[in-house]
Amino acid sequence: MTSIAPVAALPEAVVSTGPAAPDTKKPAKGGLVTTAIVAVVALVWIAPLALLVVTAVRPLSDFISTGPLAWPKDFTLSNFADAWRIGNFASTYRNSLILVLLKVPLGVLISAMLAFALAKLRIRFGRVIMFSVFLGLTIPIYITIVPIFIMLRTAGATDSLIGLMGPYLAFGIPFEVLVLQSFFRQVPDEIIEAAKIDGANSWRIFFTIMLPLSAPALVTVGILDAVSTWNELLFALILLNSDNSKTIPVGLLNFQGQFANNNTGLAAGILIAVVPILIAYTLLQRYIVGGLTAGATKG
Repeated sequence: MTSIAPVAALPEAVVSTGPAAPDTKKPAKGGLVTTAIVAVVALVWIAPLALLVVTAVRPLSDFISTGPLAWPKDFTLSNFADAWRIGNFASTYRNSLILVLLKVPLGVLISAMLAFALAKLRIRFGRVIMFSVFLGLTIPIYITIVPIFIMLRTAGATDSLIGLMGPYLAFGIPFEVLVLQSFFRQVPDEIIEAAKIDGANSWRIFFTIMLPLSAPALVTVGILDAVSTWNELLFALILLNSDNSKTIPVGLLNFQGQFANNNTGLAAGILIAVVPILIAYTLLQRYIVGGLTAGATKG
């Protein structure tokens, strides 16, 4: 007597030969809420810039009569010509550019060398040096104004762009070292050991291996350092006296008078001042983001 084995049930996916049912899932409510929140935050974030642009292209009389939040009745571009003259931008632009071109490369180079030594070289008192450098991040700039002014006045370095470089370097190097040493730690030690076997010393390893590999981090700290140097006001206001040596932030104070303020001219001057920074951020945004996140994880 023969028995017939039961046929195993086929999976539903095999049995079904018809077309797949369309996906009718609705967007998650959490995604819509997140999008709405991000849109509101973006509008709030962009509102001051939009108000600045509108203020810069309206006559001062219209600004005074209708108020800062009203839509202007007339538009004018003469504010930019007046702002260039009142703010003495022909001189302040030159001074700020010279200061950035001198200070930023020097600061990045010093920070890179120190970060390389702390991250990859065996040096005595390395932890003490690292703690001393990072301690500079906790020192408020305000409590150093009087001592720095006395030292620079004694050295005859006030009212000089060169005199500004010392304080700028002192307050910029700790953050740059923090970013760069985190990046350098990710470079495999095998690369450095192989270079040493080939006869390369520490200087050659630094300039031919570490610097090319750390280009994103160098660009990041360079841009951030350039922005802070370009916008710095406190030391420039205290140490620079003559109009020929003032930087852009100090020149913008010319729009503030004792009895009246040129608000539309100030808005135009601010736009003139931030144009280089906006261009730099637009062109180098991916390097900035990549450099800041490079040291966040270990390879």
